[in-house]
Amino acid sequence: MKRRVVVTGLGMVTPLGTGVEKNWEALCAGKSGIGRITKFDPSPFRSQIAGEVTDFRSEDFMAKQQVRRFDIFVHYSLAAARMAMEESGLKVDSSNAHRVGSITGSGLGGLSMLEHYHSVLLEKGPDRISPFFIPGMIANMAPGLIAIEFGVKGPNISVETACAASCHAVGESFRLIREGRADAMITGGAEAVVTPLALGGFCSMKALSTRNDEPEKASRPFDRDRDGFVMAEGGGILILEELEHALERGAPIYAEMIGYGMSGDAYHVAAPDPEGIGAILCMQSALEDADLKPDEVDYINAHGTSTPLNDISETKAIKAVFGDHAYKLAVSSTKSMTGHLLGGAGGVAAIYSVLTIKHGIIPPTINYQNADPECDLDYVPNVARKAEVGVAMVNAFGFGGTNASLIFKAYKD
Repeated sequence: MKRRVVVTGLGMVTPLGTGVEKNWEALCAGKSGIGRITKFDPSPFRSQIAGEVTDFRSEDFMAKQQVRRFDIFVHYSLAAARMAMEESGLKVDSSNAHRVGSITGSGLGGLSMLEHYHSVLLEKGPDRISPFFIPGMIANMAPGLIAIEFGVKGPNISVETACAASCHAVGESFRLIREGRADAMITGGAEAVVTPLALGGFCSMKALSTRNDEPEKASRPFDRDRDGFVMAEGGGILILEELEHALERGAPIYAEMIGYGMSGDAYHVAAPDPEGIGAILCMQSALEDADLKPDEVDYINAHGTSTPLNDISETKAIKAVFGDHAYKLAVSSTKSMTGHLLGGAGGVAAIYSVLTIKHGIIPPTINYQNADPECDLDYVPNVARKAEVGVAMVNAFGFGGTNASLIFKAYKD
């Protein structure tokens, strides 16, 4: 018999705010976190907008020495982990440290620190590079520092599967607990690449929205007039825990995690399979893992990036997997409000989905103004909706054709 896995803690930092309550309030109100980039002068770039985190103080979560030594994506990871651990009430000591682990995802790791020290190298020479440069920016420093901070000595890895990274991280954590290899996992992910190099790279790919004059309306998943995604930063961390372990210590239980699927497109380095074949296999795999029929799913937090190709292929995939039930499902993209957190997106979407189940409110897809004939599902346009959601799926698809789907359901004894 498979062990049951529940969610007992949440923490997040996004363009909608620092903390779960701020995020949920903004999400239900349909607020946008997108604006003109302030971290550097974006004038030379075709796209000049992003979802920046504006209310976050690293010093509130880390010692000053740590703030200097680690890239901001590590700050977001650790801050979100602190919030989630505090809420969960999970205590780690010598008796259980080996049964608690950390897996997080990030697409690019510490790109801002890499850019900074490359400039130092060119302008001042190699002797001025900090000895903390490498450990401060590598992607696995997020789960590494989380482990150090909380003393967890169980499984510890970092997942770098582009925009599916933190979804894969949550899925792998789920499997470890269900298989009995850990009792609790600190998992999710973060990204912080609102930097000139990343912006330039995505601009060159023509992947970003150039709706610079109205940034709050730029991320418009499934809308006919979408013109690309909007980069964003932040992170989301969940505490996953074996059910009996959580019950024994009286932990709060948000929802139960019941399924995880993954697949590969084997099609293109950046574009999704136009028929959504990889996405189909991924969602089918998650349903099989959860032992669910398609019509038992109530809500999908879509990958929904606001790119012309992705939204159509994901819509086709949902219709292929769910058949007629696809038109009864609620499908929304919270990236319409947060922007696309790349490798951190899956962790944040997982948290939003858990909250959707808990509160019975489906977040909207904002900026949905003109229907696209090829995107004809119920995307919960513009206004949040009260609804009982028993089962929610989360989709995340990444460059390289790497896909992940998670399934959560309402917890019942």
